Amino acid sequence: MSSALDRLKNLTNKISSYELTRKNNLVTLRELFVEVGIDKKIDTFEELFLFKAINLSGASLLEENLGEVKEGKYLQVLAISYDKNEKVKSKNTSLAYFGRVENVTCDFKDRVVEFIIRYRFEKSFITLEHYNGMLSDFGTKSE
Repeated sequence: MSSALDRLKNLTNKISSYELTRKNNLVTLRELFVEVGIDKKIDTFEELFLFKAINLSGASLLEENLGEVKEGKYLQVLAISYDKNEKVKSKNTSLAYFGRVENVTCDFKDRVVEFIIRYRFEKSFITLEHYNGMLSDFGTKSE
């Protein structure tokens, strides 16, 4: 009985930790939304999550070389939208363009990379909630 209670406590602590991290992430993400200049292209912060994904050109987003500059490339934040009713289903939209990556300060480039990672972190929670809702429908469909 004690081990079941311990597992429940551990799970509760982990969930609480994720929720606290998520809350703090959203605060910082909202600040970066303005600092990086995405607010000039999108009217509201909430609209950011209507995109299927957001990507970055000019710097790596891979864990093993996060933020590493890709020489000769342009630092640009790209949003990917998807419309199943259009002939061309996927569309890339530039949310911010900063010029040659070598000409951008390292600190600013790092803030742009941080913005993308923080966006993806929150987007993963939104996706998780979406699929959790879809799974809950399976129990009621057979009734």
